[in-house]
Amino acid sequence: MTWVADHIGDIFWYAGQHTLLAGIPLIIGLIIALPLGWVARRYSKLYGFLIAGSGLLYTIPSLALFILMPLILGTRILDTLNVYVAMTLYTLALLVRTVADGLGAVPDSTRQAAVAMGFTGMRRLLKVDLPLAVPVIAAGLRVAAVSNVSIVSVASLVGFPQLGYYLTDGYQRSFPTEIIVGIVACVLLALIFDTVIRAGAWAITPWQRVAR
Repeated sequence: MTWVADHIGDIFWYAGQHTLLAGIPLIIGLIIALPLGWVARRYSKLYGFLIAGSGLLYTIPSLALFILMPLILGTRILDTLNVYVAMTLYTLALLVRTVADGLGAVPDSTRQAAVAMGFTGMRRLLKVDLPLAVPVIAAGLRVAAVSNVSIVSVASLVGFPQLGYYLTDGYQRSFPTEIIVGIVACVLLALIFDTVIRAGAWAITPWQRVAR
């Protein structure tokens, strides 16, 4: 506990870096996944290509992707853009299918009722389909968030400062306290992400609370 108290400032700094590296790609990935998921659902011929193509991104080992990013982007090895792009790709791999399935879960009767009320095209998508797909999308977003927190810790192996530092440094120094701090901090950060997403979904779906 003494070591933790002496390094509490560093722990919070690393946690802040970890939050940015995991959270920003989560937001960007969601923004990109929404139109891609809609296209996959709207055009059946593209569904298999988009879902399979995005899913393949998740099969790339994270450490290999972090190392390849500078070669692909032309950036420096320790440029944080490498992590942001890599984590955005992993987020897309999980969320494109989630968005497509969420939109597909909207009942046809609801869509027809919306059309009868004058909701067509983009207006129906924004006012009816997407709001009703929020529970499914939020569930996928929660999985992506926890996954991002976990994968980002691997970036410490190539020199990016975040909570994974305590795992690698503790292992190299045979110092269990650092390892425990890294694990606990990552778990707590994942729980915070999960709680924020659940609270956001709860706030924007009031009809779910009424139904319950």
